[in-house]
Amino acid sequence: MLGIIIGNASVIAMIGIGEGAKIFTNKQFQSLGPNTLFVIPGSPGTRSRVTGVPRTLVLQDAKAIAKQVRAVKEVAPEINNRITITYRNINTTSTVIGTTPNYPTVRTLEIKEGRFFNNFDIKRSKRVAVLGPDLANKLFDNQNPIGQKIRIQNTTFQIIGLTVAKGSSFGSNNDDTVYIPINTMFSRLVGRTSPFGINISMISVSAKDENSISAAEFQMTNLLRRRHKIIREDDFTIQTQKNLLEISNSITGGLTIMLAAIASISLFVGGIGIMNIMLVSVTERTQEIGLRKAIGATQQDILLQFMIEAVILSVTGGLIGIILGGGSIVLVGIFTPFQSTISPAAVLLTASVSGAIGLFFGVVPARRAAQLDPMVALRTA
Repeated sequence: MLGIIIGNASVIAMIGIGEGAKIFTNKQFQSLGPNTLFVIPGSPGTRSRVTGVPRTLVLQDAKAIAKQVRAVKEVAPEINNRITITYRNINTTSTVIGTTPNYPTVRTLEIKEGRFFNNFDIKRSKRVAVLGPDLANKLFDNQNPIGQKIRIQNTTFQIIGLTVAKGSSFGSNNDDTVYIPINTMFSRLVGRTSPFGINISMISVSAKDENSISAAEFQMTNLLRRRHKIIREDDFTIQTQKNLLEISNSITGGLTIMLAAIASISLFVGGIGIMNIMLVSVTERTQEIGLRKAIGATQQDILLQFMIEAVILSVTGGLIGIILGGGSIVLVGIFTPFQSTISPAAVLLTASVSGAIGLFFGVVPARRAAQLDPMVALRTA
């Protein structure tokens, strides 16, 4: 039974963890913002051939999208970089995002205290900053950061706002981030420019509604190809939440199947173990078998007896394994970000497979027991 228990627990746990990972990634995509598209510099081919991210998007591209693409509601270009941030004697390196006032709407970023910077701050290139809660705790502990001044790469900024905790997205901690006006970012900190304008890291775009996402993607592609005078391969990539979600679900689904397949090997090994034990049982119970056949038991009766015993062993082990697997999923949900999910289909499948394994591997010992000659069995015993 031990092999069946371990196999069932492993399969249940792996499928549950896979489903939890899928739910976790879906929530991360939803936190990026509703009906959001992302324009990223470089095509997948160019990003694999060069070091770092190609600089093919400029600020004027974002302004052109906002002005000319009718399916788009709001646009938020951004320049991001890892920069040292200082407050008094505390130093830390965090992500600094230079963006526009549309960013909170496009990326569903909420302000807990103070305010986000506005168009006046952008035009004046004001040195103001909005902090994520984790970064605020690092620098100010339990103090109120609003109105305080920090230094970002030797430039002083005044804190005007604090965001609501949002968590991490794909390895990037949104709460360990500082947001500043995009004009201040390129004029004071990075200074990255090209002959075509100010290089930006990404453009986040919010479509008017869910039905406008495909139209927005098509219109932005045509616009950027005209602006960049592209004839062949695009030097940018447009990703939608739906595309990212499909890629993520296919990856997590494949990993879940692979892990479940590896765990199911234990079920096969457990079935072999049941067969071996039942074969030994036939040998040890030769007298019982001979006695039953001598008083009228048929081959079918003996066959059925040993088949039922094998199925009971495997089903009992399967039920115990299901309980242990469910308990392990609950523990995973407690100690990890993954939501604990016990799939009813997985439970039904593993219970059925356990019974089928007992039935399959019980055939050989059951047939051997049924075919024993009663006289030989009694004489051997």
